Amino acid sequence: MDEITKLMVEQLRDAYSAEKQALRAMPRMMKKASAQSVKDALQMHVEQTEGQVERLEKALEMLGGRPGRKVCEGMRGIIEEAQGELEEHDKGPLMDALIIAGQQRVEHYEIASYGTMVAMAKACGQKELANLLAETLAEEKQTDEKLSQLAEREVNPAALESAQQTEPANDKRGGRRSTAA
Repeated sequence: MDEITKLMVEQLRDAYSAEKQALRAMPRMMKKASAQSVKDALQMHVEQTEGQVERLEKALEMLGGRPGRKVCEGMRGIIEEAQGELEEHDKGPLMDALIIAGQQRVEHYEIASYGTMVAMAKACGQKELANLLAETLAEEKQTDEKLSQLAEREVNPAALESAQQTEPANDKRGGRRSTAA
């Protein structure tokens, strides 16, 4: 196996680990989501990700590689950060907004990864591999766009409304009302 093929196999292994980590995290996020639309979006992406994992297995096979035991540290960090943020909040509209934000970080990381791998495969004349990975890249971009639309239309306005309802009211002097006697 030449050096560029080894590099591509390592990139594919990293993406494989990232997708597997995302697959484990999404059901936990679904349990914490309040809005059915957020749960539905995550469920749809779980199903899509399962197909992406299969594509990565095929891509590795095309290059004579296997998934191996590589752990994608970038994805690990993104997921840990998102889970930490979720622990700090109660279930509700704000949690839904945080779930979408965390999931979009995942999508952006994956978009960067697949974009790099598609470019590398094209540069090496691996047209079939490039097309296979480009299919996943397109799905990741589409998921990111759907999450943006869901956030803009529904989730962010609900989170903003919820946050405004829980803030203490201001008195006429512009300060906060005191509850102390």
